[in-house]
Amino acid sequence: MRTPVFFKRSELAATLWVFRREFFVVGIFSMVVNLLMLTPTLYMLQVFDRVLISQNGLTLIALSAIALFLFGVMAFAEWVRSRVLVGAGVRLDEALNTRVFNATFEAALKQSGRNPVQAFTDLTNIRQFLTGNGIFAFFDTPWTPIYLLVLFLLHPWLGVLAFVFVLLLGALTYYGHRFTQNSTAGVLETASDVNAYMHSKLRNAEVIEALGMLDHLRRRWRNRQYRHLQAAALSQDQNRRLQSLTKFVRYSQQSLMLAAGALLVIDGELTIGGMIAGNVLMTRALAPIDLMTSSWKSFITARTAFHALETLLQDNPQRATGVLRPAPTGDLRIEQLVARAEGRAEPILRGLDAEFAPGSITAIIGPSGSGKSTLARCLVGIWPQRAGRVLLDGEDLSNWSRSELGPHIGYLPQDIEMLEGTIAENIARLGAIESEKVIEAARRSGIHDMILRFPMGYDTPMGEAGNMLSGGQRQRIGLARAIYGNPALIVLDEPNANLDDAGEAALVETLRHLKSLGKTVLLITHRMNIIAAVDRILLLVDGQIRLHGPRAEVIAALSPAPRAACRDAAPQPA
Repeated sequence: MRTPVFFKRSELAATLWVFRREFFVVGIFSMVVNLLMLTPTLYMLQVFDRVLISQNGLTLIALSAIALFLFGVMAFAEWVRSRVLVGAGVRLDEALNTRVFNATFEAALKQSGRNPVQAFTDLTNIRQFLTGNGIFAFFDTPWTPIYLLVLFLLHPWLGVLAFVFVLLLGALTYYGHRFTQNSTAGVLETASDVNAYMHSKLRNAEVIEALGMLDHLRRRWRNRQYRHLQAAALSQDQNRRLQSLTKFVRYSQQSLMLAAGALLVIDGELTIGGMIAGNVLMTRALAPIDLMTSSWKSFITARTAFHALETLLQDNPQRATGVLRPAPTGDLRIEQLVARAEGRAEPILRGLDAEFAPGSITAIIGPSGSGKSTLARCLVGIWPQRAGRVLLDGEDLSNWSRSELGPHIGYLPQDIEMLEGTIAENIARLGAIESEKVIEAARRSGIHDMILRFPMGYDTPMGEAGNMLSGGQRQRIGLARAIYGNPALIVLDEPNANLDDAGEAALVETLRHLKSLGKTVLLITHRMNIIAAVDRILLLVDGQIRLHGPRAEVIAALSPAPRAACRDAAPQPA
């Protein structure tokens, strides 16, 4: 079945539509279950109105055997529809988890501010609702008119009374939703805010402890927690009131239905079996509405999760696979490059044009806030709000598949994160470990001997090594990861910020080796003593290129004042 042109399903809705056959099967088995739900009613009518009058034991045995068989069929149908939904939920997760992972990564890359874990929580909420009891209410509710019709056949007044209570409970469900939706959404929002706040702050636990900031952090957390508790209390209070009113209506319905049946029995218009059967049918007719009322909160949670996940997937579409290209040589060019940031009116980078030839080493210098780190992120294609073009071998980075391009790029950021795994796995970028390449990268960064001193060597888990490594050692492991596999383009952001003399000497040797291999290297630095190892210098001031050319020409053009600005008062090695 093709989707009409005028009705375009979202990616998430289209994925759910794939499971329409499973939902159809569940609907068929729900029909069987609901039809067989009439079994207790018919059984009671036969026992009270036929068996007790005829005193026939064989009839009772036959009726009981038939009822037991139908109950078994009903239990089997309920089990099958549950199994179908559980299987559909597992396959739904399998169909979406990789896509959600990629979209969450894209959102984090764009610095959207969304809690990365929330997307997987949203997916779990959708799956749990689709495999829980709440979904059955939507399959069972259409059968309520059938039960009402049977009640009308028993006696019109029973049908009218049942219809009134169905309308009353339906209205309670609808207005209960209108009454509680804002408070439920408030609970979800404040809970997400508290979790995101704690997640972000606990990553800096050492700084918080060292600077005595815990009391201030706790006070801010308490303010958020207090808002969450207030929202939760309001939501629970509204839900309790709704549940109390619903219970009142349900208890009243049972008593009034029994009373109405008793009056009809007294007047001779109904048998005792019909009175009891009518009460059972009434309970069954209202069961889906009761289930919908009790599951409404999970439905709202699932609906909120659906819209959030739908927005996430729409804002972060699947990356194109791209065309296989030959390995780049490192010929890098930027054309009218503009970079912006959220909440900032003026651009960080303003129409930059420059070329970086293979086999060249370029130092990017300038005062703090001039856009050097932003330029580094643009050069490797990870800055989200970018205009203009960044061309690698004449092809814009956005046209490359990142999985294809990644091995050809080396990047060392200022903040170095060691990922879960061993030292060797971190250097090998979590891919298949090629021992020779790992050791070569470690040697080039001057970290090989230090790694061998660990009891497990290259197999040392980073959870353990991360606590033992100094800032300089972490930086050198990050450098080894950046140059692993000899990529064509290497961008190093403050690679010598934490290095001692030995580390800086290893860095200079690494730069010379990369140059001899014809690699394109760009390094951002405040420490001018590394300048001797570069060929060219690019001076960036206020997001614009002031100077760019061979090292000797740029140094000669720099007056003492701007040269001091370039150093930006950075600490020099002793």
